[in-house]
Amino acid sequence: MHNHDILIRLRYALDIKNKDMVEIFKLGDIEVSREEVMQMLTKPTDGFDDEYEDDMDDDGIKCNNMMLESFLNGLIIFKRGKQEPKPGQPESPAPTVKNKESMNNILLKKLKIALTLTSDDVIDILDEAGVVITKGELSAILRKVGHRNYKECGDKYARNFLKGLAYKYRG
Repeated sequence: MHNHDILIRLRYALDIKNKDMVEIFKLGDIEVSREEVMQMLTKPTDGFDDEYEDDMDDDGIKCNNMMLESFLNGLIIFKRGKQEPKPGQPESPAPTVKNKESMNNILLKKLKIALTLTSDDVIDILDEAGVVITKGELSAILRKVGHRNYKECGDKYARNFLKGLAYKYRG
């Protein structure tokens, strides 16, 4: 899934307004205007590649992995409030995106935190979208990269999780 698809689906599922999108990006330490957010939410033409590019496209602004992760960090702050760093901890977390595939894992982890979901809630949301997953499989997806039981989250789970969120929050 492309990052702009994730943003579009997430915005729809959680019914996030344009003004709130700008605020969430700001909380994630990225300054964007309302117009730039609207350009990010436009469908690109064929050949769109969401690698680490910051250039503007004719069809809109490309949302790279670091921008999407910053948005998700901002969503956590938007939904749960700012957490004061513990002594010796950096002010803002280091980016955790390693590659394209791990973005889906990060999406599930950060949405689980932002929406204060339990593992059972995530399983129920996926079940509502028609995907059956066990607690063991979910635990493997939510693990840290490099752990021996880590499993990459495929587009199927990420897409259906966002679809299940839309069912849950929009009816």
